[in-house]
Amino acid sequence: MRLKTGIPGMDEILNGGIPERNVVLLSGGPGTGKTIFGQQFLWYGLQSGEPGVYVALEEHPVQIRQNMASFGWNVKVFEEENKFALIDAFTAGIGRAKEFEKYVLQDLNDVRELIDILRQAIRDLNAKRVVVDSVTTLYINKPASARSIILQLKRFLAGMGCTSIFVSQISAGEHGFGGPGVEHGVDGIIKLDLDEIDGELKRSVVVWKMRGTSHSMKRHLFEITSKGIVVYPEKILKLR
Repeated sequence: MRLKTGIPGMDEILNGGIPERNVVLLSGGPGTGKTIFGQQFLWYGLQSGEPGVYVALEEHPVQIRQNMASFGWNVKVFEEENKFALIDAFTAGIGRAKEFEKYVLQDLNDVRELIDILRQAIRDLNAKRVVVDSVTTLYINKPASARSIILQLKRFLAGMGCTSIFVSQISAGEHGFGGPGVEHGVDGIIKLDLDEIDGELKRSVVVWKMRGTSHSMKRHLFEITSKGIVVYPEKILKLR
């Protein structure tokens, strides 16, 4: 079984989508479109009757709902129907978030607490898709435990039957995928890049690895439109 990302062109280069229960590291520098990719993956799931959970570590939940709505992805309806859950791992329950948010992580350094809240949300919704944005936040101050945190989350999420995307941040121009050993702890790696070519910024996507499926080995151009990301399987970018 595969889960379609629902991102136009992306499933073509993945030969049909992401194999079920895979944990995919979605890596990229600032402005590459990682958050939009993760949200689009969840939104497509909601349209296909697959409930989803979004773990917000980088942005206020209110902001996330607004950003998604700007692409026409109104998740509030699905939250009311118990098909979409936002886990607030950003505010730590400070301010008014605790009054409005159903799932709030109090201690950002406690992976066990995160897993407990995730378990509750996944069970409440019978969720099939999970996005953690960004997983880098969980180990930025303790890089030595990056791989162990990734593996704990992966074991748990695969065990719950979820197909997951872990957004991983790297700084502009940095090689690698964001944290020592993280690339070995996941089933797939998709890298989003933003490169200057002849004085123009170009966005491209490469699938570095994906367990359980063959995939394109080329660098494909993509754009961020008013309706989300569109990948062009036939347009190949050559970096000098």
